[in-house]
Amino acid sequence: MTTVSLAILLSSCLLLLVLPVQSAPSSLNGRVVGGEDAAKAQFPHQVSLRNAGSHSCGGSILSKNYILTAAHCVTNEDSNGNHIAIAAERLTIRAGSNDRFSGGLLIQVAKVIVHEGYGNFLNDVALLLLETPLILSSSIQPIALPSSDTPADVDVVISGWGRIKHQGDLPRYLQYNTLKSISTEQCEELIDFGFEGELCLLHMVDNGACNGDSGGPAVYNDQLVGVAGFVVGGCGSTYPDGYARVFYFKDWIKQHSDV
Repeated sequence: MTTVSLAILLSSCLLLLVLPVQSAPSSLNGRVVGGEDAAKAQFPHQVSLRNAGSHSCGGSILSKNYILTAAHCVTNEDSNGNHIAIAAERLTIRAGSNDRFSGGLLIQVAKVIVHEGYGNFLNDVALLLLETPLILSSSIQPIALPSSDTPADVDVVISGWGRIKHQGDLPRYLQYNTLKSISTEQCEELIDFGFEGELCLLHMVDNGACNGDSGGPAVYNDQLVGVAGFVVGGCGSTYPDGYARVFYFKDWIKQHSDV
């Protein structure tokens, strides 16, 4: 997919939209769909992933050297449908700031590691090796990988700089919201996407993830349990949002990073 278009999949007559890699310029006011402003250092693991200097996606600090994000945030699709990693020199991250435009640390990405099984909305995870290690502080901290699989029917907190509504504006300041996990079986019933590596998060209408939140964290028990991947029927719809289930990818993450 290109950096400005949405990848589209028709599945059981439902429209799945991968949250796009590149976000258009927008006004400075607003919220994640149904969310609220995060407090300073409330989400010290959250980073803004930047493509050619502009916010494109979210990401999570795993260590001083590695960031976890979504594969679709750091790939383009060629004419043959192959996913090609974006050149690392185009990518930077901003850590330690709730402000999308300033503050914190800007660090160059040195290497992009895309899950070898990424495609068709599956295995949508990637690691970023930073050129220089992060300097940890109260506003810049790694988040732990999950010690166990995420149960159904628990509150999961998401955060990001995604659009405040479907096709709406991006917020300037980091937003967060609380969604509810559902079982793989319920996800299959609702959106025909009951893949064991997928964490589906249910929400009220006009709440949830949106464009620009891609790659960002979902957190339960102070552990990183999800990576934002797609929405169904538009942002804030009646359908659950799709997140890569971090517990499922835990071994892959450890194999390809220093975590």
